Amino acid sequence: MRASRFTVSVPLPDTDDTFLFNSLTDTQIVVSSDVIGLMARVEADEDVHLDPRSREAVTQLAELGFLVESREAEDHALEAFFRDLREDASHLRVTLLTTLQCNFACDYCIQGDHASHDSAGARMSLEHAARVGDWMEHRLDALGSPRFTLTFFGGEPLLNLPVVYLLAERMWTACRARGVAMNISIITNGLLLTEEVVDRLLPWGLTGVKITLDGDKVTHDRLRPLRGGQGTFDRILANMRAVAPKVRLSIGGNFDVESAASYPALLALLRQEPFADRISKIAFKPIIRGPNAGRPVSAPVRTRADGRRMIPLTPAQAPEAALGGTCMTAAGNGGGRTPCDTCGLVDTRMAWLRAETRASGFETLDGLHMGPCELHRRHSYTVGPEGSLYPCPGFTGEATTRVGHVDPARDVAHHAVRDRFETHAPWRACGDCALVPVCGGGCSVAAHNEQGDLAAPSCHRPGMLAALDDIAAAAATVPA
Repeated sequence: MRASRFTVSVPLPDTDDTFLFNSLTDTQIVVSSDVIGLMARVEADEDVHLDPRSREAVTQLAELGFLVESREAEDHALEAFFRDLREDASHLRVTLLTTLQCNFACDYCIQGDHASHDSAGARMSLEHAARVGDWMEHRLDALGSPRFTLTFFGGEPLLNLPVVYLLAERMWTACRARGVAMNISIITNGLLLTEEVVDRLLPWGLTGVKITLDGDKVTHDRLRPLRGGQGTFDRILANMRAVAPKVRLSIGGNFDVESAASYPALLALLRQEPFADRISKIAFKPIIRGPNAGRPVSAPVRTRADGRRMIPLTPAQAPEAALGGTCMTAAGNGGGRTPCDTCGLVDTRMAWLRAETRASGFETLDGLHMGPCELHRRHSYTVGPEGSLYPCPGFTGEATTRVGHVDPARDVAHHAVRDRFETHAPWRACGDCALVPVCGGGCSVAAHNEQGDLAAPSCHRPGMLAALDDIAAAAATVPA
């Protein structure tokens, strides 16, 4: 036998113990120095004369994944892990972009006056929605999945409420007829999130809403104004107060070098809100700026001499909007292992924000389980407003990444791209990194935007190891 290459050890300060984490089995244990010595003996093939108690310990360590039969066996286990993840049909997930239109003018998302996103083609019609409904019911029948999650996204999804209501009611009815458990989530900027919307969707399975707040009021209003420059923070907060008693909320936020310092003030404000205990999770991520992101290094909202604010138009090298117009502020549903909540993270700042969030009494991501993302799941779909299918929300609108269409007649044309994503495995370039199973090679959208190569790993190993130190410290304080 040999030690698993997916095991990471963290010596615990002021003790003789070590925290062990195996990323392939997702097992965490605290062991004594005797166990570490036993593992070393096994690794050195000195286990022939082990006493019965030591042999029992070796068996337990093997069952937990810390010891393996051979490198070849572990290679097969890793391949099986990603294969099973990809083929898992127990949960059908559909992220639906009802529109690419947006009522905000976030400087880091879509530059200029958003004119291209006012077109009819950027908004799902009721006719297209009916075809999407047909396609989703067909997927339910073909897969036999016992669970179904429908996430409304955009753009700003609540700008197209007729489609939201139509598909929510239709799929709830379809799932009940099939005995399928269904839930709905919404990713929204929060401006149109009213009690009426929530009341309408609750009977059809609404379980959570994710809202973006980019720092305290001053910072948020600077980064996420309306098109006319008006602030949005107060209205969003009022909407959250109104709907929180009815539905669980999660909060995302985007930061840059200047805005990160405003988050402790936001957390303190949220802690004082009457709905604080209705917030299931808070997770912040950095703003991605890169050669393919469609966003310059800096394009701040400027204040004119008369006090009015304006967003400067930025010349673009191509007419396409960043990521085809997909909202870059809130991808991911805030539910946990979704790297769209964390892609492009700046390790040290993310660690600080996680600590601040926990200190404020809120749940957040652990910084270690960063994947594999929905892109690696065959039965997790993103549907654009016109019915095109994409591997994940971050690629929506990019013609070269369409992997299919809800219309079978138009689906065939995308088979080649689909085949490419079927074998998409950036983690293969990561060598023997022990974190591959909880990373999957990182966010491919970030790799595409920042490196110009979606097949390349997007590595944040130092930050993940720092997060593991925090997890180990927390495990050491748990009573035996």
